[in-house]
Amino acid sequence: QVQLVESGGGLVQAGGSLRLSCAASGRIFSTGAMAWFRQAPGKGRELVTAIKWSGGRTYYADSAKGRFTISRDNTKNTVYLQMNILKPEDTAVYYCAANPTYLRDDVPSGGYNYWGQGTQVTVSS
Repeated sequence: QVQLVESGGGLVQAGGSLRLSCAASGRIFSTGAMAWFRQAPGKGRELVTAIKWSGGRTYYADSAKGRFTISRDNTKNTVYLQMNILKPEDTAVYYCAANPTYLRDDVPSGGYNYWGQGTQVTVSS
């Protein structure tokens, strides 16, 4: 079992920044991966970015490239999402997710079967 606890959401003006945190506990293998998804009102859940625990390889959706940065602190089992130059279209509930047993070297786009409770990010224009 893996438990994920997110924090750091809130209300920010367009152009501003926020940092989300996700603390993980439980059985997370070093080969696994962590990701941030988001779901805007009336839309499906979207993979924003992901990172491998070992090696730090990352993936970014086109919407996140150049503005968002995912990082991890292996000593704290915590993943961060630094979001800069936020836009109103970034408004969504952001979810941390874990794929704890992924064995390949690349960053998985699926198989995230553990989820945090979600944190609201609202960007005002």
